Amino acid sequence: MRVVSGIQPTGNLHLGNYLGAIRNWVRMQDAMPDGGQCLFFLADLHAISQPHNPAELGAATLEMAAALVACGIDPDRSILFNQAQVPAHAELQWLLNGTARMGWLNRMTQWKDKAGKNREGQSVALFTYPVLQAADVLLYQATHVPVGEDQKQHLELARDIAQKFNNDFASEDAPVFTLPEPIVPPEAARIMSLRDGSAKMSKSDPSDMSRINLIDDADAIMQKVRKAKTDPEPLPSEAAGLEGRPEAPNLVTIYSALTAEPVDAILARFGGQGFGAFKPALGEALVETLAPIAARFRELKQDREALDAILARGAARAREMGGPTLTATYRALGLVRG
Repeated sequence: MRVVSGIQPTGNLHLGNYLGAIRNWVRMQDAMPDGGQCLFFLADLHAISQPHNPAELGAATLEMAAALVACGIDPDRSILFNQAQVPAHAELQWLLNGTARMGWLNRMTQWKDKAGKNREGQSVALFTYPVLQAADVLLYQATHVPVGEDQKQHLELARDIAQKFNNDFASEDAPVFTLPEPIVPPEAARIMSLRDGSAKMSKSDPSDMSRINLIDDADAIMQKVRKAKTDPEPLPSEAAGLEGRPEAPNLVTIYSALTAEPVDAILARFGGQGFGAFKPALGEALVETLAPIAARFRELKQDREALDAILARGAARAREMGGPTLTATYRALGLVRG
């Protein structure tokens, strides 16, 4: 079993990033059977598909590495690296561009959403972003890729590219690429804004009160929870009573994700009580979970040498692991390498 997944180095990680993706990475790492391997990468090559500040990208890449390690990614058990240190990602993308089809890319929902009405003004990199995503996983012969609902289409494209390449350039008994299977992580909590229960928690929200940052201290966390938007009704005793109340299920979902207590059990305990009773319990659960992460993150962030070493070591392992696939791809295409 070989799991490959990436995350853009956006900086300023928040609770939604942790509960929605990073915690599941840690669980996959910890549950990996003997002989299996997890590769987690910082998608800095993907980041340049849209306007960016070079200095900020470099700083955010190191910050993301520190955050992942602080959250529990162990560089001795998983391969952690950034794409830019493994040129084979970009090389394989170019080789796969000959197999990918314009019609396939045109149908990508995220391309339509990100490009909007100004498609002519977008970078080529944004359009071919899914081919690089395919290269990211095919390079390492990934058997499984964790995906959310918004990434299923991109994994299907990676499988289509791999299948067509194998059909066109390889024999049936010796395919070049493994077709990766999706992993839909269990209990992948969808965390919403503390100011608007109908919008996802996001670092782009202008209000810092809308999110719990992984580096928030205990006082900041308790204040944000205390001021989180709610409605005047008490919590219901059953989950059906949360319908039509977007803020209430968000806070209950966060508590459930942190404590592993089922929603029904939470509501049985707090049902009939106002949010004044529930919010302190939620705040305490957040502080208990995030305080050690924040402390470790601050420690790592100050040690640039250690972060550089982690990424360099991971990149060296990734280059070695991806080398045979890249060589096989060149050979299958009839390309001569020195």
